[in-house]
Amino acid sequence: MSSPSKRREMDLMKLMMSDYKVEMVNDGMQEFFVEFKGPTESIYQGGVWKVRVELPDAYPYKSPSIGFINKIYHPNVDEMSGSVCLDVINQTWSPMFDLVNVFEVFLPQLLLYPNPSDPLNGEAAALMMRDRSAYEQKVKEYCEKYAKPEDAGITPEDKSSDEELSEEEHDSGDEAILGNPDP
Repeated sequence: MSSPSKRREMDLMKLMMSDYKVEMVNDGMQEFFVEFKGPTESIYQGGVWKVRVELPDAYPYKSPSIGFINKIYHPNVDEMSGSVCLDVINQTWSPMFDLVNVFEVFLPQLLLYPNPSDPLNGEAAALMMRDRSAYEQKVKEYCEKYAKPEDAGITPEDKSSDEELSEEEHDSGDEAILGNPDP
């Protein structure tokens, strides 16, 4: 288990087995997207984000690069690039941490306990400090506007697009043929 590539492979498999949807960018294991849901009982609850993860060659000795693809309103996330300002990931990363820690501990903690004194989004930090209820309302608006499953590029699993299309064809055809019953 001494090689970084084996560790990368093991951490990625562990993340996939933890019920996270993972989408590989290419054949390598260095760049991928993960579906991340807002923590329950938080102002981010119900939000779904596509998070880009890039593992450096020196992973796990060097921290992964994390960024939100769809918009999120948060003092420690750059609104335009989605980059995350996360002390544990960027400065105090240790090889003891793994990818599951990022999605089960670090990101939920970031959303639950924002740090407005070290902002990447100055507007969000200022609003949070000045008017907490207005800040929370704006977070909820962003969740409704930008953090639905389809915004994260996630499609419902219960139906394929072919089934939906054929169902729509049958429904519209049946209604046109049936018309009104005879008296």
